[in-house]
Amino acid sequence: MKALIQKLVEIPGPSGSENLIRQVIRQEIEPYADEINIDALGNLIATKGDISETGLKVMLVAHMDEIGIILTHIDEAGFGRFTTIGGVSPVNCVGGRVRFLDGTSGVIGKEKATNTHNPPTIEELFIDFGVSRRQECPVKVGDVAAFDRPFIDLGARLVSKAMDDRIGVAVLVDTLKRFQKSPHQVYFVFSVQEEVGVRGATAAAFGVDPDLGLAIDVTDTGDTPKGSKMEVSLGKGLAIKIRDSGMLADPRVVEWMINRAEKEEIPYQREVLLKGGTDGRAIQLTRSGVPAGCLSIPCRYIHTPSEMVDFQDVQNAARLLLELLQNPVRLGYAE
Repeated sequence: MKALIQKLVEIPGPSGSENLIRQVIRQEIEPYADEINIDALGNLIATKGDISETGLKVMLVAHMDEIGIILTHIDEAGFGRFTTIGGVSPVNCVGGRVRFLDGTSGVIGKEKATNTHNPPTIEELFIDFGVSRRQECPVKVGDVAAFDRPFIDLGARLVSKAMDDRIGVAVLVDTLKRFQKSPHQVYFVFSVQEEVGVRGATAAAFGVDPDLGLAIDVTDTGDTPKGSKMEVSLGKGLAIKIRDSGMLADPRVVEWMINRAEKEEIPYQREVLLKGGTDGRAIQLTRSGVPAGCLSIPCRYIHTPSEMVDFQDVQNAARLLLELLQNPVRLGYAE
């Protein structure tokens, strides 16, 4: 699974430009899906199984886009100005590298600060392409890029850009590959444009019209020095979402997930996220409403070029997801 994760995280795919990562995901899942479709917005949707008398139409979603930048101006010396795609913090940009979809690379620099006590703004940053004139600049206004940082295997911990949410994608791909008998018809949705407002999942959920939905995404942790006051840590298990800024998870879905985790002795944590949201909100609010929740993978340094996850948490997330799918769902009743 580590090889799969490395392959997924190192491919650039900012919101709205997911072509390259979508191709790779499709190649991975095609032998295992009953049917594969790409909708008008670009979501990759793989269907598996049929609904039995005790089954449901279940939608699982992990977003394949990542945060990035879009070029807005090129000056006469060939330096590029840019704005953000998704939640990019200027503090995490200075000295970083970006890679455009055509393979062009650049380094992010910063104007000399007039007040060193203030963090830089996006307007003070630029991209250095290693050229001296505008005519030599290898990209054009409107081109997009992702942050460029190699995958690192630290053994128990994995580090890379785009763990948000390629790690969720990896969990879905792994689950589909190991998916056997189930009473449910399952839609594995690899969504677009989550980082700019859960746009892909909104369209996909309307099209699928599921009976039950789960997002698989990362969540913040509270286990770093003077970090967030949050009861989630790396290595202590997957996280079962109860609340984030976009969704109150359906209590019946939370109970269903907790009961199954406890029955299978899979370590888990209860997640209350103060800031941030997932595609689960889009599922929950589609049509006349859907019971929805989120299976989260704890992640340090979210929206930086070096996001960190615990490999055992990832494996346990895949294990719980498979257990949830292989058994009937009785929301509101003890299993």
